[in-house]
Amino acid sequence: MADDLYVNNEAAKGAPAAAPREGFKDLSTEHKLLGCLLKNEDPNGRDWREHQLSASQVKRYWDEGYLSNVPVLTEEQCDRLLEAYETFLDPDNLHPGHGLFYEFHSNQSGDPNNVLLHALGHWRIEPAFHDLCFLPSIAVPASQLICPSREPHPIRLWHDQLFSKPARHGGVVAWHQDYSYWTRTTPMLHITVHIALDDQTTENGGLHFVPGSHRWHRNGGMPLPITDASFRNMESIQNVLTDEEKAAFRPVPSGLKKGQASFHHPLMVHGSYGNHSDGPRRACVVNYIADGVLSDTDEPLMNGLPVIPKGKKLAGQFFPLVCSPDPAAVV
Repeated sequence: MADDLYVNNEAAKGAPAAAPREGFKDLSTEHKLLGCLLKNEDPNGRDWREHQLSASQVKRYWDEGYLSNVPVLTEEQCDRLLEAYETFLDPDNLHPGHGLFYEFHSNQSGDPNNVLLHALGHWRIEPAFHDLCFLPSIAVPASQLICPSREPHPIRLWHDQLFSKPARHGGVVAWHQDYSYWTRTTPMLHITVHIALDDQTTENGGLHFVPGSHRWHRNGGMPLPITDASFRNMESIQNVLTDEEKAAFRPVPSGLKKGQASFHHPLMVHGSYGNHSDGPRRACVVNYIADGVLSDTDEPLMNGLPVIPKGKKLAGQFFPLVCSPDPAAVV
């Protein structure tokens, strides 16, 4: 179970104050493609197999801790997601499903000169973001990469995210490992898919990775501590690195283009600098878990969700099965 090193004090701050509008449909009851981004497909059919990664791509992921520049969306699909994103932005006219967000931070940094919109749970609210989580071009590669065995494994949705940096004063996302925020689940069989909705550059705050940092851990496999849950202090992670890790800390830009994705390990150190360009930098994220991951807490895993008792498997309405290479193995 998470101790004080892994407490995310920002999560509760992002909980919506109001319930969704009466009669609004919670899309978490739908565990299939709705046809918003792609026609419905057999999740175990041959249409999915065309999205498989090569053996060399799988090897690169495990060698470096991430795989970048994988085409997953068309220009049209990106634009459809951006249209959906725009419906979340007016604070005076909240989306009727706003109350279903797990978290919504209009500016997680709290600094008006370094603005970072960060949200979780929009798959329950907008059909385009719902379908993104079930899209074969994303789910199939994730199922190949999620287990150290390097064999495809059934995956479930953990949660989604949105990150948006406005032009000229977009905020940073401080260096971190994702599993530092996820120790309330076990074992560590997770993967993050980051999808660019705009071309990402060093000027506009594109995603960066520290190759090989997926091997950095503490106390028998635990992640590095959370150093700044507000994401304000870009270099706060330096306070917890060893001399060897500091010497190996050589970030590289992802170089993602609109519609491309990166897949990264839950211990991969990653982050992004501020946006000083004349355009926005927007991205969506889908996080998956291997089927069989358990709750490691007796508290709600996210704001507004019912408790899954410690030791029980994540499944059901809010953690749907997304891709199953071997459906007979799923209980």
